[in-house]
Amino acid sequence: MNEIESINLSEKFSKFSKEWTPYIIGELNNQYVKLCKLKDNFVWHKHEKEDELFMVFKGTLYMDFRNQETVKVKEGEILIVPKGIEHRPRTNGEIVFNLLFEPMSTEHTGNIDNEFTVKKQDWI
Repeated sequence: MNEIESINLSEKFSKFSKEWTPYIIGELNNQYVKLCKLKDNFVWHKHEKEDELFMVFKGTLYMDFRNQETVKVKEGEILIVPKGIEHRPRTNGEIVFNLLFEPMSTEHTGNIDNEFTVKKQDWI
């Protein structure tokens, strides 16, 4: 059995600076626990088979939806985006520290493949 240790999120966030690129920090019931830094606008996309959970550790995240008002997610809050719902994460120009819980099969940009898409996500 591997040694069980706590994960220091501040330490993990300090290990990378690239924005909109998730890094894996753990596995849980066929899901990855990921960290990412967000700034400015991401792409409109959706995930047909998976819900997404966003947990904001630092800053304020704005989640745009096509047929609903934007949801503001403040530090210490979570937002669950149901599968099949088109969304676009964004910030007001600040860097937001975010934690994601996603099935291991989740594609980074869902149904879209563009310059933001990360095909291979690294562990830190």
